Amino acid sequence: MTIARERQRAYQQDLLTALEIELRPHETTTVLIVDGGGQPCLEVVDRHFRTRRVYVQMAFHWFYWGDQHDERTSSLHLLKAAERIAAAAREGWREGEQGALSVNLGKIADAYRG
Repeated sequence: MTIARERQRAYQQDLLTALEIELRPHETTTVLIVDGGGQPCLEVVDRHFRTRRVYVQMAFHWFYWGDQHDERTSSLHLLKAAERIAAAAREGWREGEQGALSVNLGKIADAYRG
């Protein structure tokens, strides 16, 4: 792993740790883990005892837990992010598998070059 990637993972873990601390007053159950792909994430349990993994998207400064537009929030405003994630967990996660957010930065860059 390159030094830049190691620093990025460390920063992601720091953000997730800060988010975990902000979620405590909301009585939201969380566990900080590293997934099978080596990505740090925060497992958050909803009111139905279903878990979703909250990840950090560094390029857009998002915390995200699915692939829908309402399943992400800014990582720049930690308190608001914690409130949004806690509210989503209280409402209950969407049924079915957790969608994976994927952003092809190459396509975005190509669109601006064109």
